[in-house]
Amino acid sequence: MATVTAPAPRLALPGVLRHRAAHKLLLLALAAAVLVPLADAHWSSGSWPGALTVDLSGPLGRANDWIIDNRDSSPLFLYFFGYISNAVVLSVRAVYLVLLAAGWAGVTALGALVAWRVAGVRLAVGTGVAFLVCGLLGMWVPTMQTLALMVVAVLTSVVVGALLGLAGGLSERADRALRPVLDTMQVLPAFAYLLPVVLVFGIGVPAAVLATVVYAAPPMARLTALGLRDADPEVLEAVESLGATGRQRLVTARIPLARKQLLLGLNQTIMMALSMAVIASVIGAGGLGDRVYQALASVDVGAALAAGIPIVLLAVVLDRVTAAAGERMGEQGPGLRPWLYALGATVAVALAARLAGALDWPSGWSLDIAEPVNRVVDWMTAHLYSGVPYLGGTADWAGHFTTWVLDPVRDGLQWLPWWAVLLIVAALAWVIGTWRTALTAVLAMAATGVLGVWKPSLDTLSQVLAAVAVTLVLGFATGIAAARSDRFERALRPVLDVCQTMPQFVYLIPVVALFGVGRAPAVAAAVVYALPAVVRITTQGLRQVDPAALESARSLGATSAQQLRQIQLPLARPALLLAVNQGVVLVLAVVIIGGLVGGGALGYDAVFGLAQGDLATGLVAGAAIVCLGLMLDRVTQPTERRTRKGA
Repeated sequence: MATVTAPAPRLALPGVLRHRAAHKLLLLALAAAVLVPLADAHWSSGSWPGALTVDLSGPLGRANDWIIDNRDSSPLFLYFFGYISNAVVLSVRAVYLVLLAAGWAGVTALGALVAWRVAGVRLAVGTGVAFLVCGLLGMWVPTMQTLALMVVAVLTSVVVGALLGLAGGLSERADRALRPVLDTMQVLPAFAYLLPVVLVFGIGVPAAVLATVVYAAPPMARLTALGLRDADPEVLEAVESLGATGRQRLVTARIPLARKQLLLGLNQTIMMALSMAVIASVIGAGGLGDRVYQALASVDVGAALAAGIPIVLLAVVLDRVTAAAGERMGEQGPGLRPWLYALGATVAVALAARLAGALDWPSGWSLDIAEPVNRVVDWMTAHLYSGVPYLGGTADWAGHFTTWVLDPVRDGLQWLPWWAVLLIVAALAWVIGTWRTALTAVLAMAATGVLGVWKPSLDTLSQVLAAVAVTLVLGFATGIAAARSDRFERALRPVLDVCQTMPQFVYLIPVVALFGVGRAPAVAAAVVYALPAVVRITTQGLRQVDPAALESARSLGATSAQQLRQIQLPLARPALLLAVNQGVVLVLAVVIIGGLVGGGALGYDAVFGLAQGDLATGLVAGAAIVCLGLMLDRVTQPTERRTRKGA
């Protein structure tokens, strides 16, 4: 009878070392043990070594001078950029003249009838009221100017984004090539690319529209590519089996199956374009954004709010209409006849207003809210800024937050040797992703040193980390509460809409009035801007947890807290990680705004470069912010492989 040989005993490893993350950290420690002494011997262990810095001020300055000298004579400007500029101006002017010809009654009727056909009576009434409020605030003409610019910018963004998404959705190679381009377009702060756009197109509407397109096109491109890639394979196989060509499969199957994603892309493009309304006013966009910017320049919170409210109303109305259209996409509609009736009714209202001589908004129907709002702000400043019993006032809170949080984090990061910062970045990125993720994150962080802005980048990073920490604490707590209470979620939704669509410049002044000037109000502005996205993603992730898992936990006697801790949070881990990632990206997007109120660092450099026409300073600061955004994105967002393994 054959004897069975017992397997040789294996060396027992501690439990910690059996984890994949421990293996990665061990390999990284071995590599650091070899590379760090070499780096320390050649380039010291303090801040970023000057030997590894590249001075770009010379080449960028020469490029700046060449553009200025040749803008009026070079064929590139005369016959290419000039035609683009003229096309944009004519398009915006045509839309604006149509809106003026329709009059306030015609535009209001058109908006209400479109909302009625898409989403029902309630949203139609809300849309009509929103347009009337714009008129009551005395902002009808600026609202039409902004609407005309946004129509052209959104249509251009949709076309550009759809073409890019089409390429990415049909070709893996194109998708890999486009991904870093879209990342750069979405992370690069608006102020950073306003400068080259202004240099090429000059101050005015063309520069504002094209800057908006650069900012608003990526969501359309990403969602178009996602919709095309996620098309049902069985439907595609059935169409192919009928002998359809590639173009026929695209038109008859892929695009119809991706309609919801396409409409969601349109929704996000509209929201991002409207968020650019104020920033674009810095380079001559006009409209509501210019009113907000001028009011803030004179520290007139009431006037800024009067111009900011119509921007919020436009954003909320367009968000609701496009979202409702996405939910109803695929349903069998009543046909073309109701739309023709709606168009006929709009034309009839516009003609009646023209015959009555009431195209312009009546001047006697306007309300002045600037003065009462300014009185409220003055009262808040006088009573809440300092001297509040036991609480100390908002200025004291800002001072304590700066002293106890922002200063220690900044000083700690700047105290670390440059190689230690790169090592920490590599460890975090490799644990959550792959070695490619870690390499990308390390190279992005190192690029800030190569650009010569290592210390300002660490200062900006400290503000981002502090703002993200506050955002996540508040966002997760609020999202959990909203996921567990339908009533609380319904009450919270309009608040989130306002916070997400209100231009950063508008709520920046009350923040400064309460907290003073410095890094703390910059962090507060970033938290307000990023919080709605974190709350919404957290709520949606918790609500989408499998009900069967929750029912099983309840049947075993688990309490509500145990269900949350042991079932909902673990199963919603991908959504929570996405919330962290989006919180980081959105906080970083406001770092430029923070530079305007004493945030300093890279935000100040980018704003200074635009204000002074200094291409080198502005672009270097913008490129460093992009590198920070790329690094933080890789550190906070797991790769697909990591997510599937789940460890």
